[in-house]
Parts: sequence; C-alpha cells; structure tokens
Amino acid sequence: MALASIGGWKLAALRYAIRGQRGIHLDNRCFKISDEVREAIHSRKPVVALESTIYTHGFPYPDNVALASHLESTVRVHGGVPATIGVIDGIARVGMGTEELVRLAASAGKDTTLKLSRRDLGFICGMGLSGKTRSGGTTVAGTMLLAHLAGIKVFATGGLGGVHRGGESSLDISADLTELGRTPIAVVSSGCKSFLDIPRTLEYLETQGVGVATFADGRKGHTNFPAFWTRESRVSSPAVVHDEKEAAAMIYAQRSLSITSGLLFANPIPAEHSIPLKQMDGVIATAIREAEQRGATGKDNTPFILRKIKELTSGQSLPANRALIESNVIRGTRVAVELSRLEIESVTARREGKSMYGALGENTTSTSYPILHHKQQLSQNIQPVALTDQSSPFGKTEMVESHADILVAGSLAIDLSCDFTPLASPPNKAEISPQPHTSNPSIISQTIGGVGFNITTAAYLCGTSTRLCSVVGDDLSGRTALEMLCNLGLQTSAVQILGKGTGKRTAHYVAVNDAKRDLVLAMADMAILEDHPGSFANIWEPEITRAKPKWLVVDANWDAETLRKWISSGKASGAGVAFEPVSAEKSTRLFYSSTKHPLEVFPNHQIDIATPNSIELSAMHTAAHEAGMLDRQDWWQIVNSLGIHGSTRDRLVALTSPLLVDRGTPQQSIQLLPFFPCLLTKLGPQGVLLTWLLKPGDERLSSPDAARYILTRSSNGSEVGGVYMRLFPAAEVVPEEDVVSVTGVGDTFLGVMISGLKKGKTLEELVEIAQRGSVMTLKSRESVNPRLGELRKELEN
Repeated sequence: MALASIGGWKLAALRYAIRGQRGIHLDNRCFKISDEVREAIHSRKPVVALESTIYTHGFPYPDNVALASHLESTVRVHGGVPATIGVIDGIARVGMGTEELVRLAASAGKDTTLKLSRRDLGFICGMGLSGKTRSGGTTVAGTMLLAHLAGIKVFATGGLGGVHRGGESSLDISADLTELGRTPIAVVSSGCKSFLDIPRTLEYLETQGVGVATFADGRKGHTNFPAFWTRESRVSSPAVVHDEKEAAAMIYAQRSLSITSGLLFANPIPAEHSIPLKQMDGVIATAIREAEQRGATGKDNTPFILRKIKELTSGQSLPANRALIESNVIRGTRVAVELSRLEIESVTARREGKSMYGALGENTTSTSYPILHHKQQLSQNIQPVALTDQSSPFGKTEMVESHADILVAGSLAIDLSCDFTPLASPPNKAEISPQPHTSNPSIISQTIGGVGFNITTAAYLCGTSTRLCSVVGDDLSGRTALEMLCNLGLQTSAVQILGKGTGKRTAHYVAVNDAKRDLVLAMADMAILEDHPGSFANIWEPEITRAKPKWLVVDANWDAETLRKWISSGKASGAGVAFEPVSAEKSTRLFYSSTKHPLEVFPNHQIDIATPNSIELSAMHTAAHEAGMLDRQDWWQIVNSLGIHGSTRDRLVALTSPLLVDRGTPQQSIQLLPFFPCLLTKLGPQGVLLTWLLKPGDERLSSPDAARYILTRSSNGSEVGGVYMRLFPAAEVVPEEDVVSVTGVGDTFLGVMISGLKKGKTLEELVEIAQRGSVMTLKSRESVNPRLGELRKELEN
C-alpha cells in the first residue's frame, strides 16, 4: 500500500510505530541508549533522567564525580533506574557507565566542554560525524529533549531557567520554558532561581500550555511556588499536589490525552536547608545590582549572579544546592515508581477487560510505600510488616502468600561501594590501591543490599517463590529498604522493624575497592541482627511453619544463638539448609558456640550446603580445630570411613591444581565434610571447587562419566559412599575494565544455585549456570543484576 493512500491519522500512527512506541530506541551514529536504560524502559521500570551541566559547569572535579555517583545511587536506592544524559565525543548518550561519567565530569572547566541546549545538539553531534568530536553537559532543555526521544517520562533536576528580570524588554527567556511547552516530559525541580522574575515565568509557562503544580510538602491551605533556595516566593502556585501518587496520575492523564506539552512539579527545598526569604531578597538585590554595574548580561548574567550569591551567603547556598537537588531526585524517583505502577495496572486492567477508574479512584490504596501505612506498628519496639497487597513496577502483582519455596534468613542493608578513581589516567601501577591515612578520590555508589537481600533477589529473579526474613530499624534507611523490596515485588511480611526505643539502626555495609574494582577493605555494621530476645520464637519460627519451604538459606550475620535456632528449625521442618559464611570472622560463629550446641555429623548433619570462599573455608577449618571438633570420635568415624590412606597429594592435584593443594584448600574441605557434606568453595578466577560426601548407592559412584571425579570410595559398610571432588573452571574471566562491582557476586551464585536445586537441577549442572549469574552481577551496578531472569528458562529445562 502506498503511504499516500493512508489517512492522515493512520499515517501518523504508522510513523510513530516505525520510530518506536517510546521514542528512538534504536541506536544511531548520534544517539546511544545504555543497555540498562533500554531494558528498564522496555520493562516499564521507573526511569529517572538526570542532567549533566551540573557536573560540567556547576561543580568542580572530583566533587562532581562524587555528586554524580551519589545522585545515581539515590535513584537506585528509591527503586528507580538512573539515566544521566550528556554528550561524549559527539554522541548523545542516555544513561552512562562509570567510566563515561568520570570522563565527562573530568572535562569540567575546559574550554572544549560545551553547555548544550536544544539548539546545540545538532551542532555538536554533526561536528562529531565530521571527525571533530567534542563533549558537553546537557542543560534542562537539552536533557528534556533527549530523555523524551529515549522514552523517559520523568526528569529530576535542581532549578529551572525562567524569565529574567526585565525580560519584557530584553526577551531574555530561558529555553527551558519553551522546551516544556513542546516536550511531553514531567520535570521535578525546586522552582526557578529566585533572582529571576517568578510571576512572569509562571505566566510564560501558562502561555506555553505547561501544567505547573507545587508539592504541598506538609503545608496546609495556601501554597507558594518555591524560589529555589527558599520554600516561599510570595507567588501562589497555579496548582498543588499532595503526594507522588497524585503527580503520577497527572502524568498518566496528560499522556493518555496525548497532550504534547510538559508538566512542571515544583518541590520546595527541605525546610532545614531553606534560606530565609528576607535574607535572600537582600542578597539577590545586591547581586543583580553588581551584575548591572559590571555589565554581566546575556549568557554571563546567571553565572555571575550565582557566584555573587555564594559569596554573599558565605557559602551557605552550596549545601542548600546539594540538599535541594537530592530532595528533587528522591521526589522524582518516587513519582516515577508510582507512574510505573499505574502503567502496569493499566496494562493488567486492559488485559482483563477492567476499567481503570478503580485504579485511579479514591478507594485505591497506594502500595508503593507500604511501610508508611504501618505508623501504629512503628511506635512499638518489634512489629511485623504485614501487607495485604503489593504491586511491583516490574510487572507482577500478588497477594501475600503463606507458602514460599525458599526462605532466606539474613541481612537487609544499605550498601556503599567506594571505587578508587586515581586522578591520573591511566593510573600508574603504584596508584591501583587507595592510600591509607588520607582522602582518596572515588566514586561512591549506594544501593540496597545485604547478603540475605541479595540471595533473595537472585532466587526470585530466577523464578522461585522466595521470602526474606530479616530486620530493619525504624529509620529512613529501613523505610527505603522496605520500599525497595516492594518495588521488586518481594514480600515484606517476614521483615521485622525494631522501634527507636531499641537503639538499633538498619544495617550498613561499606566496601572500599581499588581501581580494578577488587575489594581492599570492607566494614559492616550488622549489629541489628544480633540479640533478639523472643523474636525468633514469636515471629520467625511460625514463619517457617507457615511457609513450608523446600530450602532455608541462612547467612552468618546473625548472632551465634539465633544462627543455631534458624538452622535447627529449618532442619526440623524438613527443608534443605544452606549456609552462607559471609566473612572470615563471622563464618566461625557456628564453631565457637559448639560446646553449647554442637554441630552434628553426617548423616545427621544440620547443614546440607555451605558456600565459603577460600579465606572463609580456611577460617572455618581453623575454628573447627580450635573448638576441638576435629578431635571428636563421631567426626573421626566419618573421616576414617572415607578410606583415605597414605599420601593423596597426587590425586588431589589431579582433581584440583598444585596451587590449591599447596594452600590446603581441598584438604580443608575434606576435613569439614562431616559437618558440611556439600561444600562449594568460591575461588574467583580459579572457579569453584565442589567437595561432596556421597551416600552409598549414589549413581555417581558407579557412573563412568563421574569416575574421574571420585576421590575415594568407602568399603566398610558405613553410611558414607565416597567423596566427589570437582574443580569447575571459571565460566568467564572478566577483564578489569568490564568489572563494575564485586558486591553481591557470591550471593548471586548461591541464590541461583538454590533456585535451580528447587527446580530439580543437579549440582553439577548448576555450578556453571550460577557462575554465569555471578558474572552478570560482576558487570552490573546493582548488588544483583536485574537481568538475572535471563537464566530462568535454562534453570527450568
């Protein structure tokens, strides 16, 4: 059919379909969308656009790197996917990797680094095509345009441009305003800077057809439009929204009506950082007067006034800037989360033939922040969070169920990853590691993590019904962690809140990595997981009974007494029990409490699988020896029945490697087998060592394919059949430049393993698959790669 024969509206629809439902998703020579952002948009996850002129023309290097990392982490912590936008080497990029962010930020202050609005994008990208590559930060207008082309709906920034004072004569009007009039994107900002003409700015936005609303932020009745550094401006806001759900509903309605102009949501600066209006009036009057005297007009006007305001406020404006930007990013992310939920509800309703009025009506309960619906519980010291319904912006809505195939008992924490970034590029060999006793430049990323959370997320993404049993404090970190669980679609019914009266804070984990992203030092504050009088019997033990899990995974962050209770209760319920040692120090907790609660040996063992790394394995072996567990008669009977006589070095070398044998890794594994009949020792680039105590009659003992992995066979008629030992090579050796974060790699391995075991896979089949899952996380900014679900079909075959 010829295009000319198609009706106008059909032709428009066809063109839109050809271009892509949410913008230009296909990369071209001028425009690139990162894989993470592309996948998030396709999956209707909450994506938040972030501008880059704040890094190239606002903050100096390396402060701007820290700010960029912090803002991206803030988006992730609150359930969104950040999409920092800028131009590198003549290519407009939506979503940047760590190296790209550092590179763009390092160009701050250079003459070749441009400030890019809509008008400049064609120039810089065209020059790139001609071989004259340059980079730059995108302004609000430039970011809006590129975000819209990618299909992003929410953009969080600091302040908006506006009509300058005297603009009725000079026509000095920011391109941000005209961009809002023609680009359908929602912008969250702290209004416009207070040295602009705010009444005329609002009038101009009205002329452009831009909807403007201010977050009430707890205020009642009359609400002013904010003026950047101050919460009030003496100018009434055209409209008021009371929460993120209302803002998301406005965005959804605007798009449903095919309105092509944007929306501006003004978010007032947090009250504790607001500068009094009278003080700012005097400062601004002085700054404007001096700008006129110095002839600072046009593009030089705003930078001059900003510098003068900083000087006149004795630097008070800078922390206010940071506070309002962070506040806007948090608010914008929450709006994006609510919008994502609304869109998924819409799709679900259409599929089921239901009306969306119920989704938007007054009787609907917002479930994106369910912890906020339990204020009565927060007043007590220990209370469960019981949800009746929870919605996931990742496409699954479910009721809280009593059954779960996998229960994970472990930490839920705020993870901080500090990646050392030497100023020299490339770094010298001596500069690979951060220097002690001084400040080091780094990129600091913040995510929700914790060993228990990571394992739960990995198993859940692999398609297994999973529930986390953990504890958080009644604090901002705890609320954020619970929000993240709900945003992922995970149940929170077994996560306990310790009230402020207990003095307990939500767990935190800080990892310091070198320039190759290898761990140098880690600090963990997991005190909240210790000392829970009455909690286990009253809360978690009933949870095991209700859930009837196939597997219980326990991490060693618990105190020794609670750790023992988890393991004993899991075994008594008939579940398989897996143990994640967490660290060298915490891995020993099981052994040093053994005089009170001795670990039993095979076949009455309490732990079926343990997944230490080589350092943790060595610590466990030492602790078992010091606790006298390797002198026990029942331990000796099992070891003696293995039939290992004389020198076994050659056989161990053949099964593993000379290096591992010299380190004693296979020997330590064998001696711990009576207590842990299946040990999966994680060896990093060297792979995974499986050491397995087989029962008599196990098919591997007679299988020709498995014969080469049988270390020994028992012939004394005991309950031990033999030892299976196999070194699995690394699934992939990841180049240093491709390593993004080591946090959560081992946890991902265990989560995939347990999910696969529940689905009926064998250990031998699973090791390679679980290693590939770990590699995916190694290349991800998240503590668990959100794309882990790609392994699901393979696990279910």
